[in-house]
Amino acid sequence: MQTLFFKNTLYSLLVIILFVGNTNAQNSTPAEDEATVKVSVTSMDGKPRKNDEITFVSSKKGKSQTIVTNADGKSVLFLKKGDKYDVYYNNLNEKEMVQQFEIPESKGKYTLSLTLKYDPPRTITLKNVFFDTGKATLRAESFVALNELVDALKLKSTMVVEIAGHTDNVGSIASNKLLSEQRAVSVKNYLIKKGINGNRIIAKGYGDSEPVSYNDSEEGKQQNRRTEVRIISE
Repeated sequence: MQTLFFKNTLYSLLVIILFVGNTNAQNSTPAEDEATVKVSVTSMDGKPRKNDEITFVSSKKGKSQTIVTNADGKSVLFLKKGDKYDVYYNNLNEKEMVQQFEIPESKGKYTLSLTLKYDPPRTITLKNVFFDTGKATLRAESFVALNELVDALKLKSTMVVEIAGHTDNVGSIASNKLLSEQRAVSVKNYLIKKGINGNRIIAKGYGDSEPVSYNDSEEGKQQNRRTEVRIISE
């Protein structure tokens, strides 16, 4: 019987919005149609999450603003009054929506305090990373996703990750393990070429030993042929 290998990739979120009133962001002033939003980001146990990217996307115009938290897990931005925003956390090479909130249409200057608490997943499956069939050669369409990963790792300058390669069950156990290792090394080498210190990257192949789906269909095999980023330390 085939055993599927599932990882907990869920995180928790808590949002608190408080009206503070008559307070401006430091060293800057919002326009009359803008509210000041003070953002605080922590882990679920209250530790500040520094260098986290949080993106706010307007539901009215689709425009986005991205902030990066400081060492205290804080940042400030100005958002249009009377608009609703989707809030996204940058999860290495993709954005995860975590909340929606609305800026009231109120006159005068005021401040909202937004507190986000979450523990991101420690394992992320890289989307849109492809190899030539049966080889460890990265295809050109993978570069966009890998460049996004590079940017995230540069922002998270102390993060250490494992690049984990996985295959389906076609072929021998030995050949699948070797191929998965070679693919993980290819990703590592790409990241190094783009400026990430190799000491921050571990490359490891797991072959077909950790399937996330059954190998009895092409769809299942495709899900099992994947490359993961596992966060070792931040």
